[in-house]
Amino acid sequence: MSIDRRKLLQGGAALAAGAVLTSPFIRPAMAQTGGMTFTPEEGASLRLLRWVPFVKGEEEAWNANTAAFTKATGVEVRIDQESWEDVRPKAAVAANVGSGPDMVMSWFDDPFQYPDKLVDVTDLCTMLGEKNGGWYDGLRAYGEQDGKFISTPLCAIGNAVCYRESHMKAAGFDEFPKDTEGFLALCTALKEKGTPAGFPFGKAVGDGNNFAHWLLWSHGGQTVNEAGEVAINSPETAAAIEYAKKLYAVFVPGTESWLDINNNRAFLSGDISLTANGVSLYYAARKEEATKAIAEDLRTGNLPIGPVGKSVELHQTSTISIFQHCKFPNAAKAYLEFMYQPEQMNAWLTGASAYCCQALKGFANNPVWTSNPIHAPYAKASESLRANGYAGKLGPASAGVMADYVLVDMFAEAVTGQRTTEEAIANAERRIARYYR
Repeated sequence: MSIDRRKLLQGGAALAAGAVLTSPFIRPAMAQTGGMTFTPEEGASLRLLRWVPFVKGEEEAWNANTAAFTKATGVEVRIDQESWEDVRPKAAVAANVGSGPDMVMSWFDDPFQYPDKLVDVTDLCTMLGEKNGGWYDGLRAYGEQDGKFISTPLCAIGNAVCYRESHMKAAGFDEFPKDTEGFLALCTALKEKGTPAGFPFGKAVGDGNNFAHWLLWSHGGQTVNEAGEVAINSPETAAAIEYAKKLYAVFVPGTESWLDINNNRAFLSGDISLTANGVSLYYAARKEEATKAIAEDLRTGNLPIGPVGKSVELHQTSTISIFQHCKFPNAAKAYLEFMYQPEQMNAWLTGASAYCCQALKGFANNPVWTSNPIHAPYAKASESLRANGYAGKLGPASAGVMADYVLVDMFAEAVTGQRTTEEAIANAERRIARYYR
C-alpha cells in the first residue's frame, strides 16, 4: 500500500484536529494583548519560516493563534513552510545574506551557527521563564549562549519506540525489551518472522540524529569530553558501531538512505513493525481507514537502556530565532510573547496531541499528556533530553558537527561496509576536530 506524502504530513488524527476546536484553552478571536511587555512598531509585518508540520492539529492551532495575534495587533504574519531538511540551509542563507524571513523555527543548536546574526531575546525569555515556571534545562541550553538568549526555546519533539504489539508477541516476546541486548533479540526475531524493524541510517534531521546519538550514548560514547576535546575515538564508540552493525543486518533493506519521512511510510505500509518516531506516526495511522488496524495495534515505549546503565536520549528540539535583519524586532518579540501566553501555548500543545513537548515547566500539566496512554513516553521529553553537544557545551562547534551529520555518517559508513569500524571512527574524529579547534 502506498502512503501519499501529503496525506502523511497532514495526517494528524481527527482527535488532533478536533482538539483544536474543542480544547478548553481555545477562545477563538478573543485573545487580548493586555499586559504585554512588547509593543509592535507602527506598520509592522512579519515573516516566519517554519518546518512542515507532521500533525495537522499542531499547524491549525499555530495558525489560529497567529490569526488572533494579527486581529489583536494589526500585525500581519506570513508563514512559510519548508521540509525538515531544508529549514537549516534556508535559515543559514537568510542569516548570512541578511534578508528573507524575519524569524525561523530551527533545529537543535542551529542558532549557534550564526549567533551574531540574531536578535538578543534575553529580555523576552527571562520574562517568559519568570511567568511560566522556568525553562527546562535541556531546552534552555539550546537557546542560551554565554548567559544571554540568542533564541527562544519552543519545544522538544519526543522520540519513542513505536511497535506493533501483535507482531512483537508473534516473535515470542510478551513485552518490549528494556535493554539493548533484548532489543537486538527482538529485532532479530521480527526479521525471522518477516516483520522487520527499521531505523534511519540516512541524513534524517530528527530520526537519524536521534537514533545515532542513542546508539553512541547508550554504549557510553561521546563526541567530545567536558573540556571540548574530541573523544569519539574510544572503545565505547567501537562497541556502539558493532552493535549498530548487528541491528542493520536484521533491519528492512534500504535504511541507509532513509530521511525523516521514510520510517513513517514503511511502518504505515506494513513493511516494518518497529521504529522510533514522534507521536505523529500514531495519529497518521488513525487518520486513514486503511491503517486504523495498525493504530489499534500500535504501542509506544522508551528506547532501551544500553551498557551505560541509564536512559540517554536525544529528542528533536526546536527554537524560534529573530534575525537581526528583521525591520520590526519589537513586533517579533510581541508575536512570540503572545504565542507563549498560557491561552495560546496550551491551545497549541493540545492541538499538537503530544507531538510537541513544552519548553516551559508551567505547561507540564496540560491534559494532553494524560489523555491517551500512547502519549506517556513523550510526556517527559523536555525534562529528559540530553543536548547533542554532550559532554561539551553547545556552541558553533556542536552545531557544525550536527549540521554536517558527522555522527550519522559514521554509523552509516560502518554498517554498510563503506569503511571498517576503525576507519569510520577515524573519519568522524577528523571531521569533529575541524569544528573543535
